[in-house]
Amino acid sequence: MLRRQGEEGQGRINLLEEVLIVGGLLLVQCVLSGYVVFTDHLLALGADPLAVIVVGGAAYAAFGLPFAVALERKRWPSKVSGTLVAQYLLIALGGTTAFQELMLLGIKKTTPAIASAMPNLSPGLIFMAAACFRLERFDKACKYTQAKIAGTVVCLAGAVAMSFLQSPSSSSSSSSSPTAVVEAAGSAGGDDYYDWILGCCCLVAGVTVFALVTVLQAATLASLPAPLTMCCVTSAMGAALTAVLRLVLEGRFLDMGSPNIDATLVAGIVILGGGVVGACTAFQVWCLGRKGPLFVSVFGPVQTVCTAILSAALLRQVLSLGSLAGIVLMFSGLYIVLWAKSNEISADEDQLQGGGDHDTQKALLA
Repeated sequence: MLRRQGEEGQGRINLLEEVLIVGGLLLVQCVLSGYVVFTDHLLALGADPLAVIVVGGAAYAAFGLPFAVALERKRWPSKVSGTLVAQYLLIALGGTTAFQELMLLGIKKTTPAIASAMPNLSPGLIFMAAACFRLERFDKACKYTQAKIAGTVVCLAGAVAMSFLQSPSSSSSSSSSPTAVVEAAGSAGGDDYYDWILGCCCLVAGVTVFALVTVLQAATLASLPAPLTMCCVTSAMGAALTAVLRLVLEGRFLDMGSPNIDATLVAGIVILGGGVVGACTAFQVWCLGRKGPLFVSVFGPVQTVCTAILSAALLRQVLSLGSLAGIVLMFSGLYIVLWAKSNEISADEDQLQGGGDHDTQKALLA
């Protein structure tokens, strides 16, 4: 009797945890979509992307440090090696400075919805980069490898469709066709259309940098499994490097780039970019430990949907039917890659647990 009651109690706890994880991940994606729209508003007011990176990176490091100390202090090495410093430096340059600069430029030249859709390319690009560095198994005869290749191609096709079947003028109109887009692009002027394509290229380049950085993060976490510490340290290093870069290129340090950016908006960057995004990251890391990276990755498209809704409601930016079709293609390719990866891990779970590459491969889709 007591045993049955204990099992029922444990079942209720497990169910409550499942609800908490699923509901929390949905909320996280909605919050992140709000931050993307907020960032687009800042850029429209004339904020310097480099200044946004500096403030956001410093705030993220400050808010995330207590979580890192509380959860990962025992994992810190007694002596920091030169290899670890070099890895953190490369992650900071790529993941904070280069990636965020490219994404912010992409947001500025396109729309938040397009920008939030592009990261769905990440699993396929991570697979390609990891396969090149032999951190991901690549067997042309394996059906799961073939599925991952097909999913990556579908994702890239969706990205191309999303980029070329939407234009600056069609962002404010819900009725667009490929012919109408070309006509609108011609009437609006070639510069706007080429700016749009340039923005999409920046987004793809940013996601490619993110994929390479993720592979490096996986290798780093295999030797030092402290993801929150890594995020905090690299964010602080990236903010410092970006501040120096801005000082060298623009001769400015504390200026946000526009008189329209007042103290309230700067506080918004600190609170949203540091506190809220930091809390979301901490929650996602906890979910990774409980459910694994594949489960967390499934919720990525929710951010795109929420961003599209917020952009239409607040910024009057509406996606064309062509771009919506491209986003659907990207989602399809994403889930093909995740399905293949999940089945591949399940098929060789015993072998991977006995090998040394398990931690690295598990982190690649985190």
